[in-house]
Amino acid sequence: MTIVGVDESGTISFQVYLDHGADPAVLAHDRGFAVVRPLDAVRDQTGDLVLTIMVRPLGGEPRPRARGRRQDRSLVLTDDLAPLVRQRVAAYAVVLSTRGLLATQFSARTAIPGRWGMPGGGLDDHEQPGAAVLREVVEETSQAIVLGDLARVHTSHWIGRNPQGAIEDFHAVRLVYRGRCEAPTDPVVLDTEGTTRSARWVAPDAWPKVRWTPNWRAVLSELLTQQTQPQ
Repeated sequence: MTIVGVDESGTISFQVYLDHGADPAVLAHDRGFAVVRPLDAVRDQTGDLVLTIMVRPLGGEPRPRARGRRQDRSLVLTDDLAPLVRQRVAAYAVVLSTRGLLATQFSARTAIPGRWGMPGGGLDDHEQPGAAVLREVVEETSQAIVLGDLARVHTSHWIGRNPQGAIEDFHAVRLVYRGRCEAPTDPVVLDTEGTTRSARWVAPDAWPKVRWTPNWRAVLSELLTQQTQPQ
């Protein structure tokens, strides 16, 4: 994935490749810029993903905290074991409707069964992120949504076992969009062999009580607070 930083006028401030384990906000800071907001993520004609972010010159902001690489507690690594290195870009939607917030529960095919997150998933080859979100929301919840802006780019990096049992050095890059569902129905998981066990609408005032993954709780705490702030 290529990161392109632009200012308010659209002038390119920097362009850099997102290395394994790196975070766009840290990359921008190291080049003298602070991230204002993500703008768009598209595949170019070569199939490479290009993430465009609006930036401004640093004004004394501290360097964003680098999360570092975590490791599953139960995993014991030896010198002769070389984990598979994988960077996965996925797209998700924080979907609101008259029935609340759309949530999906992770299945036993994941390392976090029973926890909750947002509908979405990995991009297919040559698939645009926006198209991937719409596809995944239907597969995981059977809901048709209107996609909004790219609201957040979240990364994490860890070593652990994938659903097939292989040990991976895994870099997750999550493109988080806003979305709305204008005709909400009872969610149904259509892709029953995937990583989603169930789906439901969560009442707006009940979302803090849901057993989210730590990453999703952090993202929702930011985005839902912004959603309710006066304009």
